[in-house]
Amino acid sequence: MYKSSWKSRRHGRRSQWQNLRFRQHSSSERCNTGAQQSPQDSDQDDGEVPSTSSSTTGSSSVPDLPGYYFDPEKNRYFRLLPGHNNCNPLTKESIQQKEMEHKRLQLLEEEDKQRKKITRMGFNASSLLQKNKLGFLNATSYCRLAHELRVSCMQRKKVQIHSSDPSALASDRFNLILADTNSDRLFTVNDVKVGGSKYGIISLHGLKTPTFRVHMHENLYFTNRKVNSVCWASLNHLDSHILLCLMGIAETPGCATLLPASLFVNSHPAGDRPGMLCSFRIPGAWSCAWSMNIQANNCFSTGLSRWVLVTNVVTGHRLSFGTSSDVLAQQFALMTPLLFNGCRSGEIFAIDIRCRNQGKNWKATRLFHDSAVTSVQILQEEQCLMASDMAGTIKLWDLRTTKCLRQYEGHVNEYALLPLHVHEEEGIVVAVGQDCYTRIWSLHDTHLLRTIPSPHPTSRTNIPSVAFSSRLGGFRGAPGLLMAVQQDLYYFPYS
Repeated sequence: MYKSSWKSRRHGRRSQWQNLRFRQHSSSERCNTGAQQSPQDSDQDDGEVPSTSSSTTGSSSVPDLPGYYFDPEKNRYFRLLPGHNNCNPLTKESIQQKEMEHKRLQLLEEEDKQRKKITRMGFNASSLLQKNKLGFLNATSYCRLAHELRVSCMQRKKVQIHSSDPSALASDRFNLILADTNSDRLFTVNDVKVGGSKYGIISLHGLKTPTFRVHMHENLYFTNRKVNSVCWASLNHLDSHILLCLMGIAETPGCATLLPASLFVNSHPAGDRPGMLCSFRIPGAWSCAWSMNIQANNCFSTGLSRWVLVTNVVTGHRLSFGTSSDVLAQQFALMTPLLFNGCRSGEIFAIDIRCRNQGKNWKATRLFHDSAVTSVQILQEEQCLMASDMAGTIKLWDLRTTKCLRQYEGHVNEYALLPLHVHEEEGIVVAVGQDCYTRIWSLHDTHLLRTIPSPHPTSRTNIPSVAFSSRLGGFRGAPGLLMAVQQDLYYFPYS
């Protein structure tokens, strides 16, 4: 009896391996037939974007076996090992990382080779000029399409950063960059190698061809707390301070800090005395925004867990509004006394800052996303609002009808608080996804104009931070895109 049961188990294992080898043989035959048919289809696929990796195309016709991975180059299955062992050579995470790196290198090679890119089929500089001469385009459409052409032809240039401490530039990693209103300064948050963060201001006046050089003005201010949100604040004059929301750590509570730009050496205008650092004890702030509305002068807002606080810096007076979710994004309107908030629940609502009571009807406008809202941007005429969420959805909303006008496809986000950049003068939308790709869309018709890969290997901890402006370096500056990733700063100027 034991002998017969042993034979049956041995026969069962042998049949499983025979089935596995049969599936592998049949899949290789399908791959060979697909390879024979590929020359016929090559002419049709010349205009398409190349695949992310060789494994994705080869494994599409191969059956998926639980616990196994098919390698089309070696034409065989490999066993997937548990992911908790860091020494395992083959896991799903390592396979995905390999495919992403292969795609990034492929796109970088294409960008270096292809100087003139086409954003739309049948659309180039000569056809644009011809249509403009024939009167087929009005002035607004011509300017918008010209910007799209120039955005598609931007080439990557590395910027030389000069500082009083060159060793710190080689070790400190960029966390985020934020341009001021005139786009002549960048506020930077750098992660220090030993832990914590330090701040700096980069002057962009030297950002000119043929040598792209900028100067980093540093400060001794250092914090070991995480920076949740940053915005420029106009207290004494335009962009005189930087507002930061810092998380609490151990027994130190979170706070909102007004950091004077004049504290940074040589970064303040002539005659401006160094200001004092001002801190407000506001624990657990996720977001912040500074008000440029005259009806909320010298005020800033902070989005907390289930609360919104509006604080007057001069008087210290506060208004509090209770919410049902964490407030992750905020922005003040300029012409109307409204504060727009994006929540973790997916709700977007506006608060009338003239309202002193906290009754049931203090929410002026309500919009809804299917995932947590990470960024809200009000357009210039304040009739539309653009928002992005943690599902990678970017929507343009009509605030009068509370309906979605357009949706922009391609953004990648799963859980990060990623910003959204809207530039109406150029008619573009810029966003960096968790896959480390910078995507540029047409604001007018949601067309994806360009996808820029990161110059460094993709990683969830090395997501690039970007700043776009039509006047980088001040009023006489040129349009372009700045990208900070790891220790490097890159410039994509209009060509």
